Amino acid sequence: MRIKLVGLICVFIFLFLAAGLLNLGVIHYGKYRELSEKNCIRLIPQPGSRGKIISSEGSCLADNYLAYDIMLLPQDHDLLKRSLKSLAAVLNIGLEEINARYKAGYISPSMPVTIMKNVNSRRAIAVEEAKSGINGVVIQPAPLRSYPYGSTAAHVIGYLAEIDHWRLTKLADYGYKTKDKVGFGGIEEKYDYYLKQEDGGLSVEVDRRGKIVRVIGFKPPQSGKNIQLTIELKLQQLVEESLDGRNGCVVIMNPYSGGILAMANGLDFDPGAFLDTASRDEVKKIVTDKNALLLNRSIKGLYPPGSIFKCIVATAALESGKMSPSTKFFCQGGLTVGNNEFACWEKHGEEDLIQAIAHSCDVYFYKTGLLIGPQAIHDYAEKFGLAKPTTIELPYEAGGFIPSPLWKRLYRFKSWFDGDTANMSIGQGDVLVTPLQMARMMSVFANHGKLVRPFIVKAIDGQDVSNYHRDSIELPFKESTVDVVRRGLRDVVTDTQGTARILAALSVPVAGKTGTAEVSGKLSHGWFVGFFPYQTPRFVICVFLENGGSGQVATGLAKEIIEKMTRENMI
Repeated sequence: MRIKLVGLICVFIFLFLAAGLLNLGVIHYGKYRELSEKNCIRLIPQPGSRGKIISSEGSCLADNYLAYDIMLLPQDHDLLKRSLKSLAAVLNIGLEEINARYKAGYISPSMPVTIMKNVNSRRAIAVEEAKSGINGVVIQPAPLRSYPYGSTAAHVIGYLAEIDHWRLTKLADYGYKTKDKVGFGGIEEKYDYYLKQEDGGLSVEVDRRGKIVRVIGFKPPQSGKNIQLTIELKLQQLVEESLDGRNGCVVIMNPYSGGILAMANGLDFDPGAFLDTASRDEVKKIVTDKNALLLNRSIKGLYPPGSIFKCIVATAALESGKMSPSTKFFCQGGLTVGNNEFACWEKHGEEDLIQAIAHSCDVYFYKTGLLIGPQAIHDYAEKFGLAKPTTIELPYEAGGFIPSPLWKRLYRFKSWFDGDTANMSIGQGDVLVTPLQMARMMSVFANHGKLVRPFIVKAIDGQDVSNYHRDSIELPFKESTVDVVRRGLRDVVTDTQGTARILAALSVPVAGKTGTAEVSGKLSHGWFVGFFPYQTPRFVICVFLENGGSGQVATGLAKEIIEKMTRENMI
């Protein structure tokens, strides 16, 4: 009985399939043949706009402009030949070239082929006027990236380029595909997922001539989210103008919130060059330049801090209780440590701590470092956030390095000597920092003891995110310690022998520290780190000049910037 039932079911299924085939192949044969020969489905992509990058006051640092792509729908061979010939005449290009473009851009029968990209409106109108006589032509609007202010804040913004294999393997699961334009460096890379647009498109039915019969479906494109920065455009431009192509950088930061108001590199580049295929020579020049034009020195450059590191040594000395502000040492122009003579740049005589900060006496800090020991210096440097990234929202930030006796024994298999401590005490030896870290260090003295977290993103898609960054750390320093170092930093400017006395003539009171970091075989690096106005600081500034010669040169640049800010009523 069961065998008969199974047999009947099989016969029924067979009869059902036979009836279906009869219906398709005989009864409705003509209808489906006509649809097959005369009509087919085409997918026309519609790109969205990448999110904008805007300054604190709303100026577009990275925008989009509208260009057009000329596309041709795949069609029968004879019709295709006529369409390509007609389109070549309108676009004023050779027949061989347009055939080559079609072959190179062909993906599948359902996808239109891009014949020409980034066509301006005038040329697009000419094609539109001739469109009725050319089968299968589609004029597709294409939003393209633009940088209205050229190289301004280029290292902060980054640039766009075609996705590489390494990124594609990492991002394929997030909707990225071959030939996508993605961010490299800066905000363009760090926030690419937010800035990236989502493309839409039309699904249309066309006849054998490539003429659209009807729209079957539509998915609207989605624009990327806008990113608003803390950067103030006018201040950024002022700083870049002052740097005037010098090899170095300037960071200006709010000492209470950590918001970056300006981050400029003297050696910059045009991010728009990476979008223009005609600029390949310029791109090659940018990438291969010996001065590393793509390097954001503010966050990636690692340098010995020189005498600006003395602020940390002074704090460690006071907090340890081994010294007081009145502790005096005698400077006769040098100090013998072990078998080596460590020089000072001047004979300062007897000085206390505040005078030593003001005059940047090396001998005083050699003796201070030897008194408190290298481990204390190392530990207090870490309290100031050194030896690790600040976590600013920019990619590839360097962490820097602060040596210690244990590190030297474990990694160099050597003992730590007093000479190492002397070098460390004046920010030399193996000490490495970034300019942003030094601006952050100085903010501790500007805001009376808080270690802020630097940030550069103010809002995402209109939603304020700046409050997420205000997790400043209350450092466990005595108020008197901070006050003593602050007085020393102010005397750097006001003392007649202070190393930044050229700033005393400014209408705004400034406090800060100069630094000259020696580099083997090259000119010294120049530093100035400070804050202003002194009583109620609104700005922390770090000026760094790579192989700039001395801290005096960096201080001169700081003076120029502050003078311009005063004239522009920015203070």
